[in-house]
Amino acid sequence: MIALPLSALEVAMVQTGTRAVDTLRDTTEFARRLDALGYRRLWYAEHHHSPAIGAFPPVVLTAHAAASTPAIRLGSGGVLAPNHAPIMLAEQFGTLAALHPDRIDLGIGRGPGTFDESTARALRRGADPTTDEEYRQDVASTLRLLVDEVALGPLPEPWLLSSSTAGAALAAELGLPIAFAHHIRPDNTLAALDHYRAHFSPSRWCERPRVLVCVETVCAETQEEAVRLAGPMNVIKAGLLKGQSDIPFPSVEEASAHRFTAEEQQALAAFGAQQAHGAPELVIRRLTELAARTGADELMLVTPVYALADRLRSYELVKQHAVQPTPPGS
Repeated sequence: MIALPLSALEVAMVQTGTRAVDTLRDTTEFARRLDALGYRRLWYAEHHHSPAIGAFPPVVLTAHAAASTPAIRLGSGGVLAPNHAPIMLAEQFGTLAALHPDRIDLGIGRGPGTFDESTARALRRGADPTTDEEYRQDVASTLRLLVDEVALGPLPEPWLLSSSTAGAALAAELGLPIAFAHHIRPDNTLAALDHYRAHFSPSRWCERPRVLVCVETVCAETQEEAVRLAGPMNVIKAGLLKGQSDIPFPSVEEASAHRFTAEEQQALAAFGAQQAHGAPELVIRRLTELAARTGADELMLVTPVYALADRLRSYELVKQHAVQPTPPGS
């Protein structure tokens, strides 16, 4: 069993043959089902100019889901500081926290949210990429403005997203809980978390190191079905290995017909070995092992599969097998 809270990351994949509005409809149903299943939180990622991922602002999806669900925590995972003025982030998420007390998270990240340079520059209104110091100032300013100028009541819970030791160092310096992107940079996870714990400074936001680890999770009744469902995302990953970021999210059938090179197969196998793909017993074992290795306080699952029903079934299976059933009569 898994003793840790489980949460979810929504990346809003736009499937081949569907429209963005269909994906938006699915995100609503997804939030409601995750709430009913008892997941702790659901975060929305910021992406731009991608044929495979919807360009839906996390603050908008958070607001809609909060109005559509009774209990699950909601927020950004993450909203990207270089693309937004700190005062706007503070006002937006401060307002959400006032409207939905003790349910709103503000996960802040650094990346541009796009592989397209012209889109990245447009988001920054023509400015150059953010430096380390500018990013630090943006995060610190957002936190200060939440308290000094926005505080309408309950505040959102801030998290710093990281995929490197540099991000972990900033989270430690500012005394923030860290959400580590093991699903993006698994080779960096242990060193970054060691640094975070060793250099953590308590703050008003967090008294002790607090770690959430995000892991790619595809769970199905059989190993073969899990491999089949993971196929479309593997096509996307193989494209990224070759510098191709404009590949639409293929159907399962299209992905099954795709032929990977030997180098791609090797890279995908190495990555998959550090994630949680397979039948329930294997997935639970991998999640349990990851939690033990990282000392995580919480696991966040990201499940980039083609159909909503398959995605929900993955989360259902994990929940069913992660919790030890209560013996009759106890």
